[in-house]
Amino acid sequence: MGILDNKKIIVMGVANKRSIAWGCAQEMTKQGAEVIYTYQNERMKKSVSRLVNNDDQLIECDVSSDESINDAFSKIKERFGKVDGIVHAIAYAKKEELAGSILSTTRAGYSLAQDVSAYSLLAVTKSAHDLDLLNNPASIVTLTYFGSERAIPSYNVMGVAKAALEANVRYLARDMGEFGVRVNAISAGAMKTLAVTGIGGHSDLLKVSKERTVDNKSVTLEEIGGTCAFLMSGLSTGVVGDVIYVDKGVHLI
Repeated sequence: MGILDNKKIIVMGVANKRSIAWGCAQEMTKQGAEVIYTYQNERMKKSVSRLVNNDDQLIECDVSSDESINDAFSKIKERFGKVDGIVHAIAYAKKEELAGSILSTTRAGYSLAQDVSAYSLLAVTKSAHDLDLLNNPASIVTLTYFGSERAIPSYNVMGVAKAALEANVRYLARDMGEFGVRVNAISAGAMKTLAVTGIGGHSDLLKVSKERTVDNKSVTLEEIGGTCAFLMSGLSTGVVGDVIYVDKGVHLI
């Protein structure tokens, strides 16, 4: 038996097999969960389809559009019924603004990063609530990074967006609690994902991050996914509005 037996969980943000979202989905599946995947567009569907054989589990959802979110969640409820959790693993910023100085950030780029990386958590939660998609109890988990607290080289506008995302977690946790919905974030250590490779100097970032772990070993998808499974389970009912570090101690230094 697994800690997520009979649970249905939506995972948003799988890009490929190196995605943290995929690591979360894999570990939750091992614990008995039925996972439903959302993808942004047809191009991304092709990537996710290489990992997920059942097309019924794939639902299109562009989080920059409220209409798309509502359509996706309506389809999910019709096809699967109410769900027990949502993993929000979505972030985006223009690549040219993830290098050098934050002074290169444009107004449009700043707005885009905030919309996709931070506001989307509010939009997703609101839609799920309005459509009565979430069971009571339920859990929402998003992914953040230490660049929300420290000025990590080249992380720039994404660090600002992640800081906003973490604030959203706290306010959502306060307001969703009365409906039995827990909201938390995982601050994952740096690892080679599609998102990280978009950051200028990412090789140095990965090297330094590994050196600062307590055992000189980078965090794994399985370790991050295991924490996500815990936060989706009944074992974590006392964890609310928190940011849990899964970075092998990098944040200690």
